[in-house]
Amino acid sequence: MNQLSEKATLREITAYKKRLNWGDSPAIFQMAINSISDIDSILAHGFDSPYKQIFNKNIWNLELLGSFIDERGNIIVKEKPQISLHHFFNEQHYELHCYPIMFNEEVVDLQQGNPLCPFTTWIPETMQMLFRISSFVSFMTYNVQGGDKADLALIKFAFYRVEELIENLKQTFNVVEVKGLNIAEFYRDICIKKQQFDDNASNNNL
Repeated sequence: MNQLSEKATLREITAYKKRLNWGDSPAIFQMAINSISDIDSILAHGFDSPYKQIFNKNIWNLELLGSFIDERGNIIVKEKPQISLHHFFNEQHYELHCYPIMFNEEVVDLQQGNPLCPFTTWIPETMQMLFRISSFVSFMTYNVQGGDKADLALIKFAFYRVEELIENLKQTFNVVEVKGLNIAEFYRDICIKKQQFDDNASNNNL
């Protein structure tokens, strides 16, 4: 395997990484790929998570959404639940956050039985963060400082998977806004800051 395709799987990326590193891969790569495999499992196998939970119509406010039962017994809603999404980065992790919308405002506190909330129960502590890629910011920084093609392929894989998960949400929910930098934009910012740091260091040595 001399190079990776644009749609390489995690297994192919891992094999390529080991090929580049004489059969080994750094711990930071393993941490990143283990965490990314969790979100990949959400798509491939319906891995249980807050992301999967919000698709459960039993926790939707069906009366508010104008629901009815079709001839096959499926719950149909006239209005999709309104939510907003946030790309969230801290010093180490990436997370996708979700907020129900009421009165054109994001709901940030506990809701139980509120007739105007699109969910019958909304518990921010367990439902707001749909998923996390642990240590991913650290991994992107590591890649900018001296990573290889396998590391970059893993970052691209994570970006495409997250965007796919967001597209799935848009099919079922009325996603009024997606806030924050996505993974590609955040990574580009890291690259720009690294280049600016290097340029400043070079100028100071003149």
